Amino acid sequence: MAATKVVVDPITRIEGHLRIEAQAENGRISNAWASSTQFRGIEIIMQGRDPRDAWAFVQRICGVCTVVHAVASCRAVEDALGITIPPNANLIRNLVHGMQFIQDHVIHFYHLHALDWVDVVSALKADPAGTSRLARSISPWPNNSETYFKAVQDRLKKFVSGGQLGIFTNGYWGHPAYKLPPEANLMAVAHYLEALDWQRDVIRLHTIFGGKNPHPNFLVGGMACAINLEDTGTINAERLVDVQAMIRRARDFVEQVYYPDLMAIAGFYKDWAAIGGGTKNFLCVGEFPEAGVNDFGKLYFPRGVILNGDLSTVHEYDHKLVKEYITSSWYEYPGGDDVGLHPYEGETKAKYTGPPAPWEYLQGLDKYTWMKAPRYDGKPMQVGPLGRMLVAYASGHDDAQGIVNEALGRLGVGPAALFSTLGRTAARGLETVLIARRMETWFNSLIERVKSGDTKTFAGEKWEPSTWPASCEGYGYLDAPRGALGHWVQIKDGKISRYQCVVPSTWNCSPRDKQGQMGPYEAALVDNHPLVNPEQPIEILRTIHSFDPCMACGVHVLDAQGNVVTEVKVQ
Repeated sequence: MAATKVVVDPITRIEGHLRIEAQAENGRISNAWASSTQFRGIEIIMQGRDPRDAWAFVQRICGVCTVVHAVASCRAVEDALGITIPPNANLIRNLVHGMQFIQDHVIHFYHLHALDWVDVVSALKADPAGTSRLARSISPWPNNSETYFKAVQDRLKKFVSGGQLGIFTNGYWGHPAYKLPPEANLMAVAHYLEALDWQRDVIRLHTIFGGKNPHPNFLVGGMACAINLEDTGTINAERLVDVQAMIRRARDFVEQVYYPDLMAIAGFYKDWAAIGGGTKNFLCVGEFPEAGVNDFGKLYFPRGVILNGDLSTVHEYDHKLVKEYITSSWYEYPGGDDVGLHPYEGETKAKYTGPPAPWEYLQGLDKYTWMKAPRYDGKPMQVGPLGRMLVAYASGHDDAQGIVNEALGRLGVGPAALFSTLGRTAARGLETVLIARRMETWFNSLIERVKSGDTKTFAGEKWEPSTWPASCEGYGYLDAPRGALGHWVQIKDGKISRYQCVVPSTWNCSPRDKQGQMGPYEAALVDNHPLVNPEQPIEILRTIHSFDPCMACGVHVLDAQGNVVTEVKVQ
């Protein structure tokens, strides 16, 4: 039987523009290509700018990753200039970044990924009393009554009776791949709606410490928020009490809604613990410094590299082993297409050689994407929550080992189940629980320091360019919700001479390299991967969404003059 060609373009419920092409034979995917379809050029417009302003520009790479690029940029410049930020500033960054993790992961689960597993229309058949019994059996959450679920079901019925499903339009409802009973579907739909209001509440932490959300304010050398418990114009006692309450509400929702829902849904899809694993090399640069931003040895999530799925050894991470290749990418390097460049030598010079849009197929072309191909010591690496949990677990991290073992035990599966589509989805929830709990530790540490009289949030000793060397360079590490992020900056005569970013979705969506090695998206899609109905490729969505793609980070839509390159409208 001839292979069936499948094109999913655009992949929806992600940030940015992603095209997946696949070949399917006998109900299985046999080959796959991942293409990001817009050009990124923000690294170009950084050249010649004041490095102290870089965070504000690169933060606009994405409207979803509203914190991570700013923090990575600040760390890169601080590394270049030899700046150590005050402990208070580090704790505040952890709180801001931590809440970004929590909000981002909850939004991803309910609003981007859950509908790959949850049949919304099936919820209309549910018995609200049965849903209430199910919800109360797994969680003490207050909104678990029959009355509550009946009200949600009635809202859903109004959508359908009006001839539309509103925000749930165009799903593959009724697809045989859905396995949840109606009562579980109704519970998930109810929490989908509830999460919308919850995330809007807890993310206000960003406005307290950063002035706004999205894109809160940061500062090279610390944080741009003064602390004075008696002053209404600063971070005072009232605002800190408000922050404490947000952290508690965030933890309650994660522990009593998100995590129980995740485990309940995963129990119906344990077959996906053997699907979509793909690349078994994992990279984690580590995150949440707990003794100072320059102390890489004291991170809550440790850094490291796992090779070939071997959890017995965690290899030391060295950013000097990172290189980007353009063999299959619409760029050019001075040394040719097969040369790999470290970001300190990196080039962002676009050279489109593909067919005119709209494309029929990209498969078969030598170059087929705007994504470069990062490799670590020549190897493709998977990054993200699963990488963080695996590195932490294999490193002997008590919290990670405890929650991973608990989850595996509840599902009745072994550690091999982690290397899968289901493993990526589960790992995201597990780390959200850990971060929600750790937020209280960071907050309490901040309060203790303030009570002791330490209110310093900014180190201004090396702020003036007159104190800088003629040339210097720095690396800003950060593990973002979607995975390992790196910013590399070179400064000459007080201005940025080169700026390069290697982002999580560049690692995961990377194309084939000069050795023909697939990137993680592509490799996952050919790893024991089903495709029942090519006209409704829900299985492709499940695996790709499990990575939580953010294509805007990888291929930003600005050219060197800041103009829009193209506009795509989906009817």
